[in-house]
Amino acid sequence: MSYDALVIGARAAGAATAMLLARRGLRVLAVDRGSYGADTLSTHALMRAGVFQLARFGVLERIVAAGTPLVNSTVFHYEDERVDVPVKPKDGVPGLFAPRRTLLDRVLVDAAVDAGASVRHGLRVVELLRNARGRVEGAELTDVDGRTQAVRAGIVIGADGLHSTLAGLVEARVTRQGRHATATVYGYWSGLGLQGYHWYWGRGAAAGAIPTNDGLVLLFAGVTPMRFARDFRHDVPGSYRRVLQEVAPDIAERLAGAELVGSLHGFAGHTGYLRRPWGAGWALVGDAGYFKDPITAHGISDALRDAELLADAVADGKADALAEYEARRDALSIDLFETTEAIASFEWDNASLKSHHRRLSDAMKHEVRALAALFEERREPAGLGA
Repeated sequence: MSYDALVIGARAAGAATAMLLARRGLRVLAVDRGSYGADTLSTHALMRAGVFQLARFGVLERIVAAGTPLVNSTVFHYEDERVDVPVKPKDGVPGLFAPRRTLLDRVLVDAAVDAGASVRHGLRVVELLRNARGRVEGAELTDVDGRTQAVRAGIVIGADGLHSTLAGLVEARVTRQGRHATATVYGYWSGLGLQGYHWYWGRGAAAGAIPTNDGLVLLFAGVTPMRFARDFRHDVPGSYRRVLQEVAPDIAERLAGAELVGSLHGFAGHTGYLRRPWGAGWALVGDAGYFKDPITAHGISDALRDAELLADAVADGKADALAEYEARRDALSIDLFETTEAIASFEWDNASLKSHHRRLSDAMKHEVRALAALFEERREPAGLGA
């Protein structure tokens, strides 16, 4: 089998990339080791850039139709102050959304298939096919029963997440390395009665409440990896509630009248990085190429942004197109990355944390302006979903 592009990973970054490449007329195969619509660790929260991209892709209406609640306010709870920030309709975006990954990833996979891409689940990459000069020309895939098949492609794209197999196989170089990480435990709660995003900040800890589908609120507690190893190792539920009581006492009080739906989920933390996202016959997108601490809840938005930047570069086909993809990605990412690093360090007081948040807001506004300019540059007034 032969394709113009083989995408390894079919979640937010991979499915969006496959969709956009197929819309540009390329023959695309996307594969994922998981099952269709499976859940995954995620904050779910989309910032304006992410919602802007979904609207442009023509899939936001599917997210809304599934009952995903509109978020029209964000509240920052500092130790000494509460700051309410209204989220107003702008740039064709009615507000913010935080869809469950069981919904978002499925919607993007469906859109990729609608665009003409082939998507297959239960497959993982085990080796790359290379020509005599070392250029990647495809991959060897294996299914859950151990059967293997070779797929040739003009480019192999790794969208296979934080521990990317493709990044390891091509030995993608880290170009910027983070130092800090937040360990996070979260659960889905019914009966909390919260509206909008709520972010809580305390000494060496943070918490957040994010409304998502089915009337549930994702409620997380974040601490340093050292505290996570010390306190959570032997008592996850108790430590989770103690952090919430410490940082978000008003929410902790509500838990008595709320219900935890399912179990708690944990992430021990991982330092951020930017990798060189391209080489001879290969490219990286999403967490495979760029990961920052989830404490700023911006990973999905960046993945949707970079899916378009990469699809443009691959469709362009010029010799320097992938280098330009890296340059554009980095130009939009460095401020977000470094500010997230500063926040994830927990080495701040209230005054400096507020300064970090202002810088983060400026970087996110710049990102939306850059995407809007790209939209105008492409001269597609009907939208990419047309």
